[in-house]
Parts: sequence; C-alpha cells; structure tokens
Amino acid sequence: MAGGGVKDDPWTLTTPSGGSEFQAWRDEGLDPPALVVQVGKTQLRYALNAIEDLHVMLKTAGDWVPLGGADEQKPAADGTVEAWGRSATNPVGGWYGLKKGLRGRFGVYVPPVLEVLGLAEVEKLPRNNRMRAL
Repeated sequence: MAGGGVKDDPWTLTTPSGGSEFQAWRDEGLDPPALVVQVGKTQLRYALNAIEDLHVMLKTAGDWVPLGGADEQKPAADGTVEAWGRSATNPVGGWYGLKKGLRGRFGVYVPPVLEVLGLAEVEKLPRNNRMRAL
C-alpha cells in the first residue's frame, strides 16, 4: 500500500478479495469534501466523513463486521458495512456515496482506506470478508 492519500500521491490499494487494484485519496477541496476512488477509468466519491464515521461504527460494534459490497442498484445484505453505508440510520442519514449511479461498493473500497490509516483490520479472503476497528 503505497502513497500519501492525496491527489498527487494517492494510495494504491487492493480490494479485500485481492482481485482489483485501485487508487484512493482525500480531497478536502471538493464540495462536499470527498474520499475519491479511481478504479480504471471509473471514479467514485464518498463523503470524506465516512472514514471517521465507519471507524466509530466499528468500535461500537466491538467485533468483526461483514463487508458485503454491492452496486448501488443491488440490495445490500443486512448487518454489513455496505448496508450501513447506505442506511437512513447512519450519521449522514443515507448514502455516503456522492455520485448517483456509483454510490455503492462502499464495503469494497472504503475498508482498505481505514486499513491503510491504521484504523481497522480487513480480512483478505476470496469472498465473505470482514473488518474490525483497531
């Protein structure tokens, strides 16, 4: 995991399953401030406060939480990081994803960012991965 987490020096990360590499960085100059994820030519954006909010949720859970990544158009499994990232009961009251049509996959791209920041541990299995707060 290389990079400084800014646009000119992004983190180079892999999905928890190890299947894909992507880049991510914090961009506080965007309105609203965002965690930007670049996957090939596709750019996703999540509210920047997702990092801290997810860490608090994981600490509150106190144990492993399944990731459950899903595209925006597909339902998220209950009790997963993905479901929490789009729940009306999370701190933003809904989607952390900022780009309509690309708001999903929260449980795929945000967990590796928490890991590189030393806030969480993420399993790296072919499927059904989990994460927990550090």
